[in-house]
Amino acid sequence: MNILVADKFDAAGIAGLEQLGATVTVEPDLGTDTLAEAINRTEAEVLVVRSTKVRQPVFDASPGLRAVIRAGAGYDNIDHAYAGEREIAVCNTPGMNAVAVAELTIGHLINLDRRLPTQNAALKSGQWNKAEFGKSRGLKGRSMLVIGTGAIGTEVIKRAQAFGMKVFAQSRSLRDETARALNIQPIAYTRQALYDTLPSMDAVSLHVASTPDTHDLCDARFFDAMQPGAYFINTSRGELVDESALAKAVQDKGIRAALDVYRNQPAEKSCSWQPDIATVDGVFCSHHAGASTDQAQLAVAEEVVRIVSEFERTGAWIHQVNQRMNAST
Repeated sequence: MNILVADKFDAAGIAGLEQLGATVTVEPDLGTDTLAEAINRTEAEVLVVRSTKVRQPVFDASPGLRAVIRAGAGYDNIDHAYAGEREIAVCNTPGMNAVAVAELTIGHLINLDRRLPTQNAALKSGQWNKAEFGKSRGLKGRSMLVIGTGAIGTEVIKRAQAFGMKVFAQSRSLRDETARALNIQPIAYTRQALYDTLPSMDAVSLHVASTPDTHDLCDARFFDAMQPGAYFINTSRGELVDESALAKAVQDKGIRAALDVYRNQPAEKSCSWQPDIATVDGVFCSHHAGASTDQAQLAVAEEVVRIVSEFERTGAWIHQVNQRMNAST
């Protein structure tokens, strides 16, 4: 089997694929416009990507491609439905980077309370301002709403509770027995229930997929409902947030926000780019780096190897997210 890896990928994963007898080509700097040429040149049957976008023209121009494996949980960078029409499986590696994203989320939460980059910048510029930076509120006993209780949301809940926070949660799949097991307060899966809950929340964190239902979930009405000075964190997908509405809430209501993802963020690994929201005082930004720990990338790579191994053993793609196909195609 020929496999093309089009993004950064742990060396252990490459070794594992080669141990299965695969011929692995690693070209981490490929972009959407160069993917098809590389797939055909390497005669790749399997494409492994992280953030690289795989759109319809790539599938149309790659007749030998059998599967795309997203080395991560979300797969909105891949036209998975169209891939299914072309009899190409799309798989992901759910849960493998959950702890890493949860750790970044909690890091952002602590920073929103303590404003560590702002403190650091002030002191490096020669300003000692203990009076200003001694106004942190503390997290113990505060209320936090976690929207989405999949693998990442669940890990965030555990860590927030370790700080003594009272956790509320909303999720399409959240069941009463799960809420009891997690010791959280569930709220109904409706927009009205969300708006009714937000005024009493000290912090809100997003952990849901990007779908037509969740686009602009956090709009002007959402931020209007949040209490002044509350903390807002998004480490899921940029499309969930109306960034103009968020900027207004930060400026008018003193909400502090932390973002790891953005609308229309670049597909390139490195380039010159600055979203407008990053220029707003009170917004703290990271580089869509939630899943980027050594531990997470090793776990993801091992899961990619398992996906390929299981296909060779059974003829079935595990973690397939698009329509089921005949394994013989």
